[in-house]
Amino acid sequence: MDITVIVPLYNEAESLPELESWIRRVMDENGFTYEVLMIDDGSTDDSWEVIKQLSERNPNVKGVSFRRNYGKSPALNTGFVRAKGDVVITMDADLQDSPDEIPELYRMITDDGYDLVSGWKQKRYDPLSKTIPTKLFNATARKVSGIRNLHDFNCGLKAYRRNVVKHIEVYGDMHRYIPFLAKNAGFTKIGEKVVKHQARKYGKTKFGLDRFVNGYLDLMTLWFTNRFGIKPMHFFGLLGSLMFFFGFFAAAAVGFIKLYNMHAGNPYILVTDSPYFFFSLVLMILGTQLFLTGFLGELIVRNSPRRNDYEIEEDMTDFNKRH
Repeated sequence: MDITVIVPLYNEAESLPELESWIRRVMDENGFTYEVLMIDDGSTDDSWEVIKQLSERNPNVKGVSFRRNYGKSPALNTGFVRAKGDVVITMDADLQDSPDEIPELYRMITDDGYDLVSGWKQKRYDPLSKTIPTKLFNATARKVSGIRNLHDFNCGLKAYRRNVVKHIEVYGDMHRYIPFLAKNAGFTKIGEKVVKHQARKYGKTKFGLDRFVNGYLDLMTLWFTNRFGIKPMHFFGLLGSLMFFFGFFAAAAVGFIKLYNMHAGNPYILVTDSPYFFFSLVLMILGTQLFLTGFLGELIVRNSPRRNDYEIEEDMTDFNKRH
């Protein structure tokens, strides 16, 4: 099969027939063999009934219905697990992503050799309250992820080599950082294509401004787990050690100053009357706690059944036969 199109959706009953017709026309014009996976994320309207009707008319349309609303990331991950196409394409169900982009996205994966191609809605039909935070968000994501050539990490229109979606796990709200997840899994051939952005035709957006706050928190989580996930002692141990020794030497300095003033006959105060002494104690306590956090993290990592799971692209040994 050439292409799997994954469409996560929530309360998009009005747009689904038009979207399916548009995708079918593009596929037929280009002679692609395909499937469309519509993942209903617990819709409360008639979306699931519409999907079943579309599937009866077009056997290439298949659906999965969640019992309740989980979010876009679980919907995408469910589609990735079930995808059978050589190229996997994701798009939103609100008709803001154009299926006419599919042939070129497919060509960039199959002919140009990209592992992942992300869409860039260079010209957007969104209010400034959405576009300005989006630009700041993308600038931060480029800096943290190191993927400098992407302008729109959160664009729903993306294309993947099938091997990519089978080696990444999208959870929580990590759909915003799929290129980062792919890079961490060893898929570094990541490209970008300018795509058309169309104004929403039906309904209203399902995302609020809280996604930008959550997005930054998720980005920090992903950065930390990628850099220190298998070696937490390198972060917590180093930070804890620095804090402990700084506090220790600060406490020693407070004591030394008192002894010096006593020896010189100068006025002095008790060590416990100095605020710097208690500040030093707090630093030593926090440093010890951070060090122990790193130590416990190392114990957890070393006992994880996946501690030696590595992304192996090719293996010319007979290891699997012997085991």
